[in-house]
Amino acid sequence: MASAVEIDAMGRALQLARRGPRGLNPQVGAVILSPDGDVLAEGFHRGAGTPHAEVDALSQLAPDAARGATAVVTLEPCNHTGRTGPCALALIDAGITRVIYALDDPTDAAAGGADRLRAAGVDVETGPERDAAEAVIHDWIALQRTGRPHVTVKWAQSLDGRAAADDGTSQWITGPAARRDVHDRRAQADAIVAGTGTVRADDPALTARADDGSLRDAQPMPVIIGESETAPDAAVRRHPRRPLFYATHDLRAVLADLAEQGVQRVFVEGGPTLASAFVREGLADELLVYVAPVLLGGSRLALADIGVASIAGARRLAVASVSPLGDDLLIVAHPAVAHGDTAPDEPDTAERAPASPTPDSRNNRGDA
Repeated sequence: MASAVEIDAMGRALQLARRGPRGLNPQVGAVILSPDGDVLAEGFHRGAGTPHAEVDALSQLAPDAARGATAVVTLEPCNHTGRTGPCALALIDAGITRVIYALDDPTDAAAGGADRLRAAGVDVETGPERDAAEAVIHDWIALQRTGRPHVTVKWAQSLDGRAAADDGTSQWITGPAARRDVHDRRAQADAIVAGTGTVRADDPALTARADDGSLRDAQPMPVIIGESETAPDAAVRRHPRRPLFYATHDLRAVLADLAEQGVQRVFVEGGPTLASAFVREGLADELLVYVAPVLLGGSRLALADIGVASIAGARRLAVASVSPLGDDLLIVAHPAVAHGDTAPDEPDTAERAPASPTPDSRNNRGDA
């Protein structure tokens, strides 16, 4: 059973893990403890192609300094060779005699490190702070399971379900508290997605901003989907991160390409047409609906065709929360999965042509 010192070290390893970037590889932290419980070294994974957390920590020690030591790691040491060697073998070669890790590796390629360590005579314990470790890499785990990023679809609407007045004006349906919440969530996403129609009509900046209008440190990558051209002077082209443009309507192919770049969480904020498309294709993992106590009437619905022909085909939702935001309400919901149904985020196995952003806008391409 892990000691109090080892539990404290796991807490520190989790802090270190959060320093690492989100991307193709998981965020992992490691702490090396002496037999007396003193911290010998710390490390974390700094991104694809760099040493994994365990090796990063070991690299700070002199040869043989880790013999008889304990490695505390947030994720099971890997057991495969990619751009770096197996961390399990590195720990064995360093003379580590005890390994404590929080979470089993969920991938077939990297799993098995614990068994390799045990076969070499290393004492292995798993489980301390499992939930906290899972929370750190929750989106990465989902990406491994589904093959695509987690998708949140957001829209704001009047009480009667309109996204704009009949003349097209929509600023602002909701109040300051709701808009602040939107910017909080933008800053937590890896990519923000809009359609070319919305970009033409509203010229959104697609940035995450503070209350005073200044840019936040964390900015999502802007992604524009659609076959129409985006104006050279569009606000999105001045985004602090270079936008990606996908001249396609194949949403699954777009998500697959974003997954290859290490995008784990997508925030769809691109108007009724795009929101409806994500819902219709079963690609919306989470819905954020901001409802304002205002009536607009008219034809500008917040959601258009989602493939429902009769009440029997209605898209049933499970409401996770309903929160007041000033005068508005935020409803957070997920697709409800009936017994025996396929989960909405199950990967599509049909072959699809890859979607590629325009050559001048591809950026942040990562590798494992």
